[in-house]
Amino acid sequence: MNKLALLTAAAVISVPVSSFAQDKLTAAGITVGTLGNPFFVPLIKGAEDGLKEKNPATKVTVVGADYDLNKQASQIDSFIAGGSQVVLINAVDAVAVKPFVEKAKAAGAVVAAMDVSAAGSDLTVMTNNVQAGELACTDLAERLKGKGDVVIINGPPISSIMDRVKGCKQAFSKYPDIKVLSDNQDGKASREGGLAVMQSLLTRFDKIDAVFGANDPTAIGADLAARQLNRSEMIIAGVDGSPDIVAALKSSNSRIVSSSSQDPYGMAKKAAELAVDLLNGKKPEKAVTLLDTKLVTKDNVNEYVGWDAKR
Repeated sequence: MNKLALLTAAAVISVPVSSFAQDKLTAAGITVGTLGNPFFVPLIKGAEDGLKEKNPATKVTVVGADYDLNKQASQIDSFIAGGSQVVLINAVDAVAVKPFVEKAKAAGAVVAAMDVSAAGSDLTVMTNNVQAGELACTDLAERLKGKGDVVIINGPPISSIMDRVKGCKQAFSKYPDIKVLSDNQDGKASREGGLAVMQSLLTRFDKIDAVFGANDPTAIGADLAARQLNRSEMIIAGVDGSPDIVAALKSSNSRIVSSSSQDPYGMAKKAAELAVDLLNGKKPEKAVTLLDTKLVTKDNVNEYVGWDAKR
């Protein structure tokens, strides 16, 4: 065989070897707070697309933890037993999840947190949630012309919720005539939870000028409670930019006036891509990637590209 033939043969052989080196991922696990929240539909789709980008045959297991730490810990154990090389986690408790994250890493898996932080994870991709809370509550304060009685419906002890509430409080603190009546009631990040908490708050307080729900389902539940009790004095804001909030913003009888948007699909896809890169030896430029948010209102909702946009 002449020299040219040898070089050609070597080139042909080297192509699949190089491709194989970039496609180490064959199995991955995704655990999210709950499968009952519509936010997690595009989040899961983005994660799956990111994981399968280089190897469409990658086996991906998706589970919901129902905001139960013990359940999420068991799910991570199952991922390890099943040979998952990447674990994408939407932690139900940002701090308490750490030993289970470290267990997965000790087993050789790359652990990436998405939407909320997870102590000990290799990398995190999430919305700038402090900014999200600050945007929504600044908007509420300005609509009230800097004066009024407001409530914050809190949520589970996950980093995204805590950061949004922090941002909201920072915003309200800039207005001396804004009085926060309540900020510690857990709306469970759900419509039902927001409804229950708001019913209680409406019973306690004769006048509520504005409500900040820590996510859109909470805000929608608060709006439903106000309508059921014929209380129309307040305005309501949330965080997510969900399809349900888009419908509410377009409605003539909703008290919801704004929501700080998120891109769950893009967030999870980015987390998955960075995790696969790390598995293949490429470290991310930074450990935490924060994605900016924009306020969706009745004025700009028709121009908003939402979660259900075609990908």
